[in-house]
Amino acid sequence: MSYTLNVKRKPKPSPQRAEGEEPPTKMTKLAIVEDREEDRYETATVVKCWACDEDKGRELPEAVANPKIKSLVDGIMQTMSSARQSEVKAWEEEILPCEHTFTLYQETTGHIPASGLAKCASCDLKENLWLCLTCGSLGCGRQQFGGVGGNGHGLGHFESTGHPVSVKLGTITPEGGADVYCYICNDAKLDPEMAAHLATFGINVQTLSKTEKSMTELQIEHNLKYDFSLTGEDGKALEPLFGPGLTGLANLGNSCYIASTLQALFSLPSFQSRYYPTYASFNHAKTCPEPLPASCVECQLRKIADGLLSGRYATPAQHHNHRYAPGVKQPEGQAPTEFQAGVKPSGLKALVGKGHAEFSTMRQQDAEEFFGYLIDTVRRDAQKHKDRAAEGDATAAFAYGMEQRLQCTSCGGVRYRVDNADVVSVAVPTFESGKDADGKAIYTPVELMRCVEALLGEEDLDGYGCPACAKSVRAVKQSCFASFPDVLVIHAKKFQLVNWVPTKLDVPLLLPDGDVLELREGHLGQGIQPGETALPEDAAPASTLPEFDAMAMAQLEGMGFPPIRAQKALLATGNRDAEAAMEWLFAHMEDPDIDAPIVAPGGKSGAAELPAEQIELIQDMGFTKAQGRKALRETDGDMERAVEWLFSHPDDAGEEASAASASTPESTKAVPGSTQVPARYRLKAFVSHKGPSVHSGHYVAHVRVGEQWVLFNDEKVVKADEDSVRDLKSLAYLYFFEKV
Repeated sequence: MSYTLNVKRKPKPSPQRAEGEEPPTKMTKLAIVEDREEDRYETATVVKCWACDEDKGRELPEAVANPKIKSLVDGIMQTMSSARQSEVKAWEEEILPCEHTFTLYQETTGHIPASGLAKCASCDLKENLWLCLTCGSLGCGRQQFGGVGGNGHGLGHFESTGHPVSVKLGTITPEGGADVYCYICNDAKLDPEMAAHLATFGINVQTLSKTEKSMTELQIEHNLKYDFSLTGEDGKALEPLFGPGLTGLANLGNSCYIASTLQALFSLPSFQSRYYPTYASFNHAKTCPEPLPASCVECQLRKIADGLLSGRYATPAQHHNHRYAPGVKQPEGQAPTEFQAGVKPSGLKALVGKGHAEFSTMRQQDAEEFFGYLIDTVRRDAQKHKDRAAEGDATAAFAYGMEQRLQCTSCGGVRYRVDNADVVSVAVPTFESGKDADGKAIYTPVELMRCVEALLGEEDLDGYGCPACAKSVRAVKQSCFASFPDVLVIHAKKFQLVNWVPTKLDVPLLLPDGDVLELREGHLGQGIQPGETALPEDAAPASTLPEFDAMAMAQLEGMGFPPIRAQKALLATGNRDAEAAMEWLFAHMEDPDIDAPIVAPGGKSGAAELPAEQIELIQDMGFTKAQGRKALRETDGDMERAVEWLFSHPDDAGEEASAASASTPESTKAVPGSTQVPARYRLKAFVSHKGPSVHSGHYVAHVRVGEQWVLFNDEKVVKADEDSVRDLKSLAYLYFFEKV
């Protein structure tokens, strides 16, 4: 790369209102407004030659006189950046129809009561009413943020009748817009025939006006009101921090789950040493095999590392005073606190989320799920580019083995298995001790170490088919660590489904003294012991394919159909009529899996040939053809499961080595991590979530820098006070412990 385009942007001064000029109209509703960059910034561009000056790049102001170069510069400036695309989509939510709104059946039941007279059929509530579009029943909704009452009688009506679609009265507009909810899909949906469906119950949308907030407006209001305190117990604003390792990440719109996870990751030495060295980033930039940095995982991670760790971007932002959330006042007597503008992780978000059903959207996501998906993305990239192996694997710090022991209570036989993992997910028990003034449940604190030990406890399995006893018996299953990681990540599972909605339970977790957690010999599995008898391997399930009709097979093969197609056709048509099978074949000639091997229920596809395109895709990820073939056979040809199998069996060489390794027990395979005990860990970072569910609220990260805790709240980086650390640490969602 010899030439670059340097783009300099200078914020335009904010327009001042003239004396006597009317103030702008108060915004009463959140609206999506096209905010153009040219309206906010003055932009200057210059071409630089780095071959002429390797340190600073030589500016070539005359280069734009060349029509070809000017065309390239104009094209770059007119192209929508990933950051700009994220800004446009930040608050968009796509709501589509479903099969239940398309095929809605209505019973004629007459008109419902007029506006103001209608009430819930099961209680006296007259607001937050949902109209069943099948029978016209009125039921109150579930209680919502902002004091909107509800007893869930609309949901109860669905559970008793099965009528799937309801509309929220008070949100209906003359244009036919309204909140429509499908209980079967458990999501907001669009009713294309809303006006006609409402007319069945005597409702003319043209005469209605919106009188209640929609679910989207309530959700946005909910999110905006959540703000982690940026003031201490004394009422003073917390001290903003700047410098290397203290750079914030700008919120792209519901991207706090990304920001908090990245802050925790890049506080760890394994990520800092792998992605931050400037000389290594410069060398990679010269040899990067991808055509564009935007499509290279390595480039994006090095870019994030430089942004967070260099300190170049950790400076007070011009015209970026902190604005407190609605209802939170600026402390009296204090000047507005200045924070950073923050680095925008838009490139990494676009690349990592590409093709993912959730992470490619602008919706709020689960931080633990994103952590796992990001780790898998980094490992897939490493498999694809094995030439970088000498640079190390930053994700190896999280890897450990979990031993599963299964014992038959009848014959005493045992079976051991070791699975690789990166996160210790612990269930948090709930013991309600009362309610607060708002009626919210208060839970008894639980020790974090007790949750970990509960994960390692015994579990009864009824109906286990013992291969030695050849009958259904009761078995006992127990988990132990097979090894300990360098960085122990604990996921506190505090979300539960309440009335079909993922709801967070604020159960306080008590950490050990000094935030030091110790795993001892009793937490470590020892594998099969002397005197124990290993259970035999489960017999391969017998094929349940029928015996194909010989005459029909002969007729179909005589017509030129391959045997595999003839067998599939007979299976689909009852295995007795060649004519019906032939008609089926003509109707399914273009099926992509028409020549795929037949897999018997519960069986493998045997030695049948696997689709070449799937094997090629796996090879593109850096695995061998033998590994790809074995993974696909182990997972019945399921591509997604095959990739997961490969990452959970990194030492399996595949089919080529299967004969030599057939007698190698599972316990002899390399297990990541260490078996040295005791393993002591100290809390390095934790990610907290504030809000009622995974679909709302806000994530922040706390990181221990030296002996001081630092709060990373998107672009706002402040010195955390002891009280907030103590409170939020007990309610954290993800914990990162470093081995000491």
